[in-house]
Amino acid sequence: MSYQHQWLDGTAINLPVGKAVCVGRNYAAHAKELGNVVPDAPILFLKPSTAIVPLSPSFSIPSDRGSCHHETEIAVLIGQTISKIDVKDAAAAIAGYGLALDLTLRDLQNQLKKQGYPWEVAKAFDGACPLSPFMKPEQLGDVYHTAFTLTVNGEPRQHGLTDDMITPVYELIAYISQIFTLEAGDIILTGTPEGVAALATGDQLVLSVVGQRFETTVA
Repeated sequence: MSYQHQWLDGTAINLPVGKAVCVGRNYAAHAKELGNVVPDAPILFLKPSTAIVPLSPSFSIPSDRGSCHHETEIAVLIGQTISKIDVKDAAAAIAGYGLALDLTLRDLQNQLKKQGYPWEVAKAFDGACPLSPFMKPEQLGDVYHTAFTLTVNGEPRQHGLTDDMITPVYELIAYISQIFTLEAGDIILTGTPEGVAALATGDQLVLSVVGQRFETTVA
């Protein structure tokens, strides 16, 4: 299935599908649950546009590369090309907000990390970024104080508060723009709270933020 950015009502967003800039360890509790050091500055990695797929009605996970973990994240859709901006200019660059799953082949990632190798193959594979439709910024409200959740088969799995981000959204955008030019249609995955775990075929997921529910199935 080809992917196109969409609004909540299903209409297409007139932006290309670009790269995803992802932020690792942006919630201290998640860093600690995986035994990682809490970083002093944002840890960045990329997913190509080919990793982005629709979240609903279903998505698939690799079946032959070990465990695949869910990482639920606030996704920010960039609406204009920006480079080296100040924090005060970040809000104007945001076209919308959604939710994403940063799918991670955890066994493979851990193996590569132990060997000192890059671990993009565990994070940037085709389909590694299921993405919800987007809401307008005013629909989300205050991105500094937003809750989001994931349930799997009816059981609570992740509960995030953007208040707990080590580097908040506007500061993240400004920081990233010092390193990568962000183009219209790019997205930023802002980090995941604690509670990541393996997925299995047939799992039923519900991702929620500010009253919006996105239901999906692992196909």
